Amino acid sequence: MTGRLNSAQPYVLGLFRIVIGLLFACHGAASLFGVLGGAQGGGTVPAGTWPGWYAAVIQLVGGGLVLIGLGTRLAAFIASGSMAYAYFKVHQPSALWPMENGGEASVLFCWTMLLLVFTGSGALGLDRLFARGGEDRVTEPAPGRETVTA
Repeated sequence: MTGRLNSAQPYVLGLFRIVIGLLFACHGAASLFGVLGGAQGGGTVPAGTWPGWYAAVIQLVGGGLVLIGLGTRLAAFIASGSMAYAYFKVHQPSALWPMENGGEASVLFCWTMLLLVFTGSGALGLDRLFARGGEDRVTEPAPGRETVTA
């Protein structure tokens, strides 16, 4: 059972990355273009305003990169930092706990993006096409084959 779960891990991680990237990009698109219900309170975030517009750009671009698995670690690192900033500067001053201050999404995105910094894109991502030396590649040996190391 553990062997099957371990062999599926890169693919489940890839699906996790796709879902998180899509949801993150949707938040950015909502804020920038007013789609999917628009920004918080409806409408769009005015261009160039700090921090809302910049956060929305990071969400749209970073979420898109995470979604397709291109530059996943860097995009997720920047996205995680932006969500940490959002939590501590926007939500936390009004109350300590995310349930009280409306910061659950910021906390969840911060930690899920941080996880992707350490795990990489998994399977199904463009990072695998451009990986040098197999850094982000799935390196499972084929069944019945032994891996020889020098």
